[in-house]
Amino acid sequence: MTAAIDARGVTVRAGRATLVDGVDLTVAAGELVAIVGPNGAGKSTLLGAIAGDRALAAGRVMLGGRDVRDLSIAELARRRAVLRQRTNLTLAFTACEVVELAGVSPRTAREHLATVELADFADRSYPTLSGGEQQRVQLARVLAQLAQMPHRGAALLLDEPTAALDPRHQQVVLRIARDVAAAGRAVVAVLHDLPLAARTCDRALLLAAGRTVALGPAADTLVPDLLAEAYGTRFAVISAVAPV
Repeated sequence: MTAAIDARGVTVRAGRATLVDGVDLTVAAGELVAIVGPNGAGKSTLLGAIAGDRALAAGRVMLGGRDVRDLSIAELARRRAVLRQRTNLTLAFTACEVVELAGVSPRTAREHLATVELADFADRSYPTLSGGEQQRVQLARVLAQLAQMPHRGAALLLDEPTAALDPRHQQVVLRIARDVAAAGRAVVAVLHDLPLAARTCDRALLLAAGRTVALGPAADTLVPDLLAEAYGTRFAVISAVAPV
């Protein structure tokens, strides 16, 4: 079976600096994979290369069996949906209208807002929302785009989707990502919350200085020795007591 995402030897440079250096990542439909690592490790750059938004200095990226370099912007939009770290939108759209930008009806837009627990915010002005609320509106828009993709190998790419969220909504977003994977999509998420990634994701790609430190089952990859190698600091496993 053709992998939904097949990235081989991905190398991205900016001038003389190598941001991503020979990274491989294959993601099957139905799989949720985390990309983790310290600041400057190349996580967002790799995700951008997978999305077809960053030029490759070497290597290749295939989405659903097609090289991203051969796909037009419209074709890319039918094969992957991308939630970026920041979306600069200052126009006084309502939250519902922002989701409608994905080409869906107001009713459908409201359904996606309900998925991200923002049903009551549909008529609120987007610029007045908090950073975390805006991020969830953008997630609703991306989910609306993804729902229209007929290609089975379509992928959902999330760049730090939980960064501006409180702990409860971090879990909501990762549950949504799991549900999307369970529906047969390939999902890749750049994450900083290592315990959440270990609990939620099928596999993890651990990067440092643009290179792969480890790639494998999340529970086996996000372990103290490998994390210490990537982050340059010591880690310890602490067993938490569940609240009563």
